[in-house]
Amino acid sequence: MGIDEYGGGQAPHAGVLVVTTNDVPGHRVQQVIGEVFGLTVRSRHLGSQIGAGLKSMLGGELKGLTKTLVETRNQAMERLVEQAQARGANAVLAMRFDVTEAADVGTEVCAYGTAVVLAPA
Repeated sequence: MGIDEYGGGQAPHAGVLVVTTNDVPGHRVQQVIGEVFGLTVRSRHLGSQIGAGLKSMLGGELKGLTKTLVETRNQAMERLVEQAQARGANAVLAMRFDVTEAADVGTEVCAYGTAVVLAPA
């Protein structure tokens, strides 16, 4: 797998700065808009479950599942950014991911944070 297949994060020119910190050096929070989130639920298909089961007996990385989780997190992140833009934010502070099982049929991934308008300090 190449770096693009197992890495993630924000696109270089997304228009909304997303950080895991509570502030951004050199900037001040001009307006707090509120919580925003991006959510997606992905089901697992039988082939990946069988492959993962076999791989878990032999050991090693479950590359197919890794790739799926990266794609899922990136989709949740894109939806987070879309929500922030739609509400007039130019940044999201304190971004986090939450991952849970959804009724034993898939994985729910939620990216969430606080939408704000930042201005240079």
